[in-house]
Amino acid sequence: MKDEKTLYIVVPCYKEEAVLPETSRRLGEKMRALMAAGKISDKSRVMFVNDGSKDRTWEIIAGLHEQDKLFSGVNLSRNRGHQNALLAGLMTAVNYADMIISMDADLQDDVNAVDAMVDAYHAGYDVVYGVRSARKTDTFFKRFTAEGFYKLMQALGVDIVFNHADYRLMSRRAVEGLSQFKEVNLFLRGIVPQIGYPWTTVEYERAERFAGESKYPLKKMLSFAFDGITSFSIKPIRLILAVGMVIFVASIIALVWALISKLMGSAQAGWTSLMASIWMIGGIQLLSLGVIGEYIGKVYNEAKARPRYIIERVLND
Repeated sequence: MKDEKTLYIVVPCYKEEAVLPETSRRLGEKMRALMAAGKISDKSRVMFVNDGSKDRTWEIIAGLHEQDKLFSGVNLSRNRGHQNALLAGLMTAVNYADMIISMDADLQDDVNAVDAMVDAYHAGYDVVYGVRSARKTDTFFKRFTAEGFYKLMQALGVDIVFNHADYRLMSRRAVEGLSQFKEVNLFLRGIVPQIGYPWTTVEYERAERFAGESKYPLKKMLSFAFDGITSFSIKPIRLILAVGMVIFVASIIALVWALISKLMGSAQAGWTSLMASIWMIGGIQLLSLGVIGEYIGKVYNEAKARPRYIIERVLND
């Protein structure tokens, strides 16, 4: 068909040797089915991005490319993190593709949702967000914290799609729009909605990880969440200002009360209240300095304008 469009599926990989054989099999079957249905061209590819893995991940990717040109590979010079690896794949694939789908390698994202995303693209949408229909596979703690994070981001004024991670389709012009965002501290699920262009959502059920270990333990998830908040909202700094003003007013009231007590001769030693006040004020000050320091650190990183990633090799036919 003359109107067939080229699809690239970009898959960031970090220590994914255990899951790559099955991931490549399922994605290969899905791509061939879409080609047979005339929805995508035979120039479409699956592009695995190796994010500086120390295991056999790149060896497996290179082997897949050697056996079948349907599979492409991008090898980063060192580990740069999931968001940078994903961006490297998007910026490489945009040179060849009309539409690009990003997804994780662990097969938690439902491969069958690709069909609905491609249909939405043909219907005129530039961005199609994969949204979880439920969180049945999550523990109560993970479900509570994840949904709380999205609600907090929205409360802080961040334009973010609820229950969406990085499973999405983007048209070529949407990815070209993304390339104009130059920040080093990447939080793509917050940046993509700022591009604009027509968008829609596709619901899917997220499965358990097929094999291997999660690359996002609690510590990393908290760091990622804090990066997202400080990258897109200055409300934490305004909150510090508000807390400072409240404490200042309280201190004035306390000073007046102390002076009145002194004049009336009823002043007494209050060791407990004094120590509690010192600890509370000290804790608030340290917390405030930490939040402000986080913003200053981001300004520092952005000012250096170092490359977000360096591509060592590309395998693409």
